Amino acid sequence: MTWIELIVHTTTAGSDSVSALFLDCGAAGTQTEDRADIPDPSKPHGIWEIIDPKLLDSMPEDVLVHAWFESGDSFGSALAQLDQGLRRLKQDYPGYGSLRLESKEIPDENWGENWKLLYHPLRAGQHLAIKPSWEDFDPLPGDHIIEMDPGMAFGSGYHDTTVLCLTLLEKYLHPGDQVIDIGTGSGILALGAALSGAGQVLAIDIDPDAVRVAQQNVAHHGLTEKIHVQEGNLLDRVEDSCDVCVANIIADIILSFAVPLQAHIRPGGLFICSGIILERAQEVRECLENAGYEIMEEMCTEEWAAFCVRRPE
Repeated sequence: MTWIELIVHTTTAGSDSVSALFLDCGAAGTQTEDRADIPDPSKPHGIWEIIDPKLLDSMPEDVLVHAWFESGDSFGSALAQLDQGLRRLKQDYPGYGSLRLESKEIPDENWGENWKLLYHPLRAGQHLAIKPSWEDFDPLPGDHIIEMDPGMAFGSGYHDTTVLCLTLLEKYLHPGDQVIDIGTGSGILALGAALSGAGQVLAIDIDPDAVRVAQQNVAHHGLTEKIHVQEGNLLDRVEDSCDVCVANIIADIILSFAVPLQAHIRPGGLFICSGIILERAQEVRECLENAGYEIMEEMCTEEWAAFCVRRPE
């Protein structure tokens, strides 16, 4: 079977209407590329996400709405209906942009599954392994498996910063440690902490959708007795303290709460943080040292840095 991908150039205001038009014309699905959906990494924005600054540079200037149609006898009539709809939108809504239409063939009948070939089990540290649900994996003695599919919301574990945090967690966590995971997202760091021997884990996020996803992932791994997922801002609404605090967020947030976070880390406790682009690693290091932390280890990839630091006794 051959599939046809159609792409319409529009604006943020027009993307929903174009997507709805595609679906009315029989599209199997749609996807929107919009720069406005990517937070500016230079501006802290409340919801703690890892944003690669290079991502904005790679995004198209226009908003692109993609749709996929089966080729065949019905495609001609669908294309005619789409053409009429786009003409109508262009006439009625000048703010919807050019509404220019592009198309390309996708000959592989398995195109919808091909992206899965890019993802395989990934090891973090010595005994933590992240695997997608469709992949078989033969664990080594002592391995702990985190099953997380790439592409899911709030972090799938395949980002370098997640691997850095998991590696440091496994290395420095002591059995029975109390852990707080700030901006838990999908809950993957909380899962890694629990599987590495943490006693209890508080996974906190200010985004209610992230909290829901994390709760589902914790339940999937059978760890609801050990991991508590909570909505909120650690510095405003939570009085818990911990032996290890982990945060995979962004440099600006780390800089802003390096000092107040110490109220939630027990004397001698650890703070593991990443989401720091390499160019800002020295700035974060100096901030942590000025706040009184002892640098235990700095771990880097080609683009990202992570720290494990100790709060003074």
